Amino acid sequence: MFDVGCWMFPSLRSGRGLAHSNARARRLPLDPVRVSMANKAMTYRPFPLFRSLPRLALPLALVALASCSTAPRPGTFAHRRGDEIVVAGQFVHTGTRVVLWMDPHGYDAYRVERRFSPLEKADWASSQAEVKGLNRPNRYSIRGDNLSTNELERVRGGGWDLPLLQREVDQFVIHFDVAGTSRQCFKILQDARGLSVHFMLDLDGTIYQTLDLKERAWHATTSNNRSVGIEIANMGAYPVAAKKALSKWYAKEPDGQVRITLPPEYGDGGILTKGFVGHPARPQPIIGNIQGKELIQYDYTPQQYRALIKLTATLCKVLPKIKCDYPKDAAGKLITRKLPDAELDAYEGVLGHYHIQTDKVDPGPAFQWDYVIGKANLLLHGGMSPMADETSKGHMRPRF
Repeated sequence: MFDVGCWMFPSLRSGRGLAHSNARARRLPLDPVRVSMANKAMTYRPFPLFRSLPRLALPLALVALASCSTAPRPGTFAHRRGDEIVVAGQFVHTGTRVVLWMDPHGYDAYRVERRFSPLEKADWASSQAEVKGLNRPNRYSIRGDNLSTNELERVRGGGWDLPLLQREVDQFVIHFDVAGTSRQCFKILQDARGLSVHFMLDLDGTIYQTLDLKERAWHATTSNNRSVGIEIANMGAYPVAAKKALSKWYAKEPDGQVRITLPPEYGDGGILTKGFVGHPARPQPIIGNIQGKELIQYDYTPQQYRALIKLTATLCKVLPKIKCDYPKDAAGKLITRKLPDAELDAYEGVLGHYHIQTDKVDPGPAFQWDYVIGKANLLLHGGMSPMADETSKGHMRPRF
């Protein structure tokens, strides 16, 4: 397709100019002087020359020029911006930094071996012998619960298409990782527990995708088949009486701000932004009721909120059965307990882990549902620039 224009207009491909091709078409001998003059006219005074062409020649010439310039050449690398997620094999832009499992610094949930074990002991046989929680080499499976026999046979070889995935996925589940950083989170999931999640969101706002969204990650029990999951780096929520558990991770600075402190054994924590120092979006710990319990938690970082807003908007756009909303009661207020089974079965949208299981409290009382969903809806409906608040440096706070 792309070569037709170049074949029709050999002068566009060879650089010899229109005089050369016109002479060839009329089978006339070439006059070097005329060729030189015509090509100079083409270069410096193109419009009179174009007007002398047949009526259809100019549109065809422009098409040929575009075709010749955009045709991919064998061996040419495709350019990526670094904000793409993978949905049924397709790259989708988010407007925020994303590291894929296939990228340097990525976390690959497709691999069988343990990621952080010594290489000679990372294979499946050694892992199964050393870790009781690992009972299957894969940490993910096929979203097969609602597929027909023919559909299941097709997708088991990787043959998911976007419409089929859009039919199956209608929930986006938000977790905190209680690991502190995404690197530690992946270590626990992959090496110790035999679990997985599609996305991890680090303290600096970097999103890591570990699996294509076509895969069923193991992160939310009964919602695994229908959901996309994200683990956000945060030390979680605790009973108020046990708030000292947070002191290891959060230190108050002289100016009253709170700094996130990594334990020495974490080193740099694997955080992609060198020298990054994280601060909760609000300096005071937040107390709230989840599952009928009073819990205390430090907020997420502004960088995490900005990235999550863009990812949420992206998922709601690409997988439209995920409504850009959270579970609400009859008065329109956030539900802070597990949804009854019938309500959970019917629910389509963004939700927390605690909406699915009674023994979970993530993303905790500090998570700002109205802020995330409100901003994501603005993005979806064109009321907010995708590039707004792009920086991940400094001590920026969301405006509440």
